[in-house]
Amino acid sequence: QVQLVESGGGLVQAGASLRLSCAASGRPFSTYTMGWFRQAPGKEREFVAAISWSGLTIDYADSMKGRFTISRDNAKNSVYLQMNSLKPEDTAVYYCAIVRAYTTRADEYRYWGQGTQVTVSS
Repeated sequence: QVQLVESGGGLVQAGASLRLSCAASGRPFSTYTMGWFRQAPGKEREFVAAISWSGLTIDYADSMKGRFTISRDNAKNSVYLQMNSLKPEDTAVYYCAIVRAYTTRADEYRYWGQGTQVTVSS
């Protein structure tokens, strides 16, 4: 059974930075694609970033490009999301997820963490 545990969320002011972490267990993590998604109140879950097992393929949602950076450490079974220049519209619950084949589609990810709240005040 795969377990994903996110951490690093919190309350920050606009312009600040946060680094989210996601620790995985229960699978050979290094062979899986990892993704970050977010869901704001009243909105659908949306793609944030994804990174292939090798780290060679990375995608970001347009609104995150240049501000967010996804990375992974296969030795630590972890994936990270560095978020800079945060805006109030970045406020959401952030989830990490895992899938075998590379994709940015939320509905194709099989395992999900419980989420971590990020709140950005203006």
